[in-house]
Order: sequence, then C-alpha cells, then structure tokens
Amino acid sequence: MGPLASAQFMLRLTLLTPATRDQDHLPAILWSDPRVPDRTAARLSGGEDPLPWLARGIAGLEAAGCGAIAIPCNTAHGWYEGMVAATGLPILHIVDAAAEELARQGVTGGPIGVMGTAGTLAMRLYQERLEGRGYDCLTPTEAEMESLVSPGIALVKANRVAEAYPPLAEAAANLKARGARAVVLGCTEIPLGILAGPHAEIGVPLIDTIDALALAALRWAKKI
Repeated sequence: MGPLASAQFMLRLTLLTPATRDQDHLPAILWSDPRVPDRTAARLSGGEDPLPWLARGIAGLEAAGCGAIAIPCNTAHGWYEGMVAATGLPILHIVDAAAEELARQGVTGGPIGVMGTAGTLAMRLYQERLEGRGYDCLTPTEAEMESLVSPGIALVKANRVAEAYPPLAEAAANLKARGARAVVLGCTEIPLGILAGPHAEIGVPLIDTIDALALAALRWAKKI
C-alpha cells in the first residue's frame, strides 16, 4: 500500500489511543507494499489487478497473528469483497468508519460532501456505501476537481502542504454552499492539506477518514 497512507494511519492510531504508558497501546503490524498495482488504473483503465497483491498482504498479516485488518488506502476498498473472501479475519471498512464518525458528530443523514481523488470518486466507493446509510452525497464538480482538488492533492504529495490548504478549503466550502452538512475527506492527502489551515472557518464537520479508521480499530480492540 502507499507509504504515506500507512505511515499516517500508524501515527494517528498511536496519537488517538488513550494511553499513559507504552503497554496501553494496541499491538500493530504495518504491511506497506508499494508494489501493489495502481488501484485507480486497474478499475478505470484496465490496469493490472491488485487483488492478488492485496491478498498476499492479508495472508502475511494473518500469519503474523493479527486479529483484524485496517486498510488506510481508500481505493483498495474497491476490492473489499475479494479481500474478505481471502481471509477469516475481519477487515474494517474505511467508509463504514467514516459513517460512524459522521454519526458521532451528530450528522446522521441528509446531504454531505465527499472529497477524494478522481479515481475514488469515479469508483463511487463512498457514494454507494454512504447513500445506503441514508446520506445524500455531494461531490466536487469536474471543474473543481481539475482546478482545486487534484492540484491540492498534488501539492501535498510534493510536500507543499501549506500551499494545498487554499484550493482544498475552497472545494470544501463550495460543498457546504451546496448544502453539505459535513465533508468527508476520503483521501490520505486531503486531510493533511485542508487541516493545515484555519479549517474551522469552513463551518461544517470535516471527517478525516484516516482518523475514523484508526478510531474504528481502537473500538474493535476495545481500547475506547
């Protein structure tokens, strides 16, 4: 999986654990394999199937003694059913984790914004699962993706995080203006950029899906 997503998840898992000593933390094994074929290319343009590589990682985690699996890569969840079929371990779904965080923040239905890469949105990973829970998903327009979201993601990847805030915040504010009661940040890079500035000014809850997945893992482990 992507090194940035893996590192972010492990960091947030550690910081969100209500621990006062090392022994209070959740034992965790990180499987970060950048050789997994591009998930967006596989789904949208006939690229190499990533499922065998995903199943290989799952088998490695299972052999290491893990009790559950959390995958911070959003697009990997496009193969969720295949991954579930490859193991007897529970695999926490990042979109379900986001829905739990929405509910925790009092947003239990109605219109919400969803931001992500063009591939994630085209795959409708968030839209279909959240709409099944009663949400009406609003996404950036094609023009907003080209001028705001994709450039913002690229700036974070280039380690220009502060510069990523204005375009990403503008895209989130646009979703609020269209009626979104909250905005789900369904991409590793988007929370890093949008939370680097005065994000409270956007005026709606912003759901960091990496944080949501870490919290779901802690709930599974009965740490919170």
